[in-house]
Amino acid sequence: MMIIKTIAVLMLSTAPALAQHSHGNHGGSVVAETGQAQFASIAEIVAVLRDDPATDWERVDIQALRDHLVDMDNVTTGSAVVADEDGANVIFTITGDADVVASIQNMVTAHSPMLASETGWSVDSALIPYGAKMTITVTDDAERRQLLSLGFYGVMTIGAHHQGHHLMIAMGRSPH
Repeated sequence: MMIIKTIAVLMLSTAPALAQHSHGNHGGSVVAETGQAQFASIAEIVAVLRDDPATDWERVDIQALRDHLVDMDNVTTGSAVVADEDGANVIFTITGDADVVASIQNMVTAHSPMLASETGWSVDSALIPYGAKMTITVTDDAERRQLLSLGFYGVMTIGAHHQGHHLMIAMGRSPH
């Protein structure tokens, strides 16, 4: 419930901040996109933090948020995934080059409990030499088909916790 409240506050407080900091272009339209996605995510969080008089600036850690966003990018663009089935288990083996392995391991181990909480599935993760394994146990064929259709990258997007998660990281709080 706290995650949902945090996301609601983030969403409500971000819209005015974006409108306030946006500039009209020659056609009179409001320009809201700040460019590159990681920069846009950081800009959104900075606007929320600056607009909140209760922000504890001693704890704010934008570098930690940036590192997390780099991990997200590395996993999305630099990893390879093999999906296997073993009865009710769907097993994603996620691997990458040496510079991507830590990102894979960070993201899989952090996201597995959140995914289990969001879905009710049994989700386990294990580190392997070149990445990680995520094993998801489902209760029926429809869930298994859903997992296989979404694949690892789709599964990683499940849940509305990402924005609140990013805000917690930036505020110097552990989201895990």
